Amino acid sequence: MRILHLISEKTWRGGEQQAAYLIEELQRHGVENFVGCRKGSRFEAYAQRMQIPYVTLSFSKVFPFASATKLKNYVNSHHIQLMHLHTSHAHTLGVLAHVLGAKAELVLSRRVEFEIGRNPLSQFKYNYSGIRRILCVSDSVRQQMAASIKDSGKCVTVYSGINLEAFEQYTRQNATYLRRKYSIPTDHLLIGNVSALDKHKDYYTFLDTVKLLKESGVKARYFAIGSGPLEQEIKQYAAVLGLAADVIFTGFVSNVKEILPELDLFLFTTVKEGLGSSVLDAFACSVPVVATEAGGIPEMVKHGITGLLAPIRRPDLLAQQVLQVLQNSTLRNSLTENARQEVLKFSKEHTAQRTLAVYKEILEVSKI
Repeated sequence: MRILHLISEKTWRGGEQQAAYLIEELQRHGVENFVGCRKGSRFEAYAQRMQIPYVTLSFSKVFPFASATKLKNYVNSHHIQLMHLHTSHAHTLGVLAHVLGAKAELVLSRRVEFEIGRNPLSQFKYNYSGIRRILCVSDSVRQQMAASIKDSGKCVTVYSGINLEAFEQYTRQNATYLRRKYSIPTDHLLIGNVSALDKHKDYYTFLDTVKLLKESGVKARYFAIGSGPLEQEIKQYAAVLGLAADVIFTGFVSNVKEILPELDLFLFTTVKEGLGSSVLDAFACSVPVVATEAGGIPEMVKHGITGLLAPIRRPDLLAQQVLQVLQNSTLRNSLTENARQEVLKFSKEHTAQRTLAVYKEILEVSKI
């Protein structure tokens, strides 16, 4: 089986990590992987490091036909059987290459909760007959996609997975990075969020919740772990709330797996979320989770079983849930133990097996 993974992003975020996990697991199953990516991107460096055959493409919106023609020629000359379109720009380019004559089946990944556009291009590419399946990262995303396209039967759920083995060397007992780096006394709890500082992750609700917890007498330091376009604006909001000394903005970090086990609680306040793999990371580290009911989160965080949930933009209810976890050790231990069992269903191995099954189904049908 010869699969080309089309990835348009310059940077490396959750979607790129998921694509890398998938490629590595598929290789173990004997799949021949190829990559289409931007020149100079993080994924080009990954392909070079992993010695995966690849082609660089511009993903230009202005002159897309040159890239689409280059992609078509690469697909046909390398006898690619299936193109997996991992991003929105990849979706556009892959469909165009197919229209121009690329002889490969198309599979699309859908990882976000946003509605598809109503403009003619969006409607065309999401309803394009050459796309055989749309792999949705959660049931929530699948239901949304199924209601937005003509052939809802194309939509299937394939959950994201994490590398569970990567967390085995990090435990709460040996996690001291945050306290050492930021000189935090041992009588202060550590509560954090790992996500981009952008509109949809809603760090404003995170900060409003922090303010209520501080007013309730909780002694803690709070961590915003990540970077993003709203970083300065969110820092200013923290200062306005009088939280400048309480909230630590770490910026982008590369050692999240070392940091997470040190947290006493993971507080996830997003308003839109396809799934939220950072919640799975917290599960793997036995860190109790309080989160909003956005998107696919309730498919992981089962209220009162693997974590606690509250409606979006409700800092008052989020603060109540946090206090409940902090003050009830029996509940806390139950949540983390159940979460450790739940996360086993979300391994990168399971994701790859499910994806491979979809590939095989498509290619078998194409032979008929």
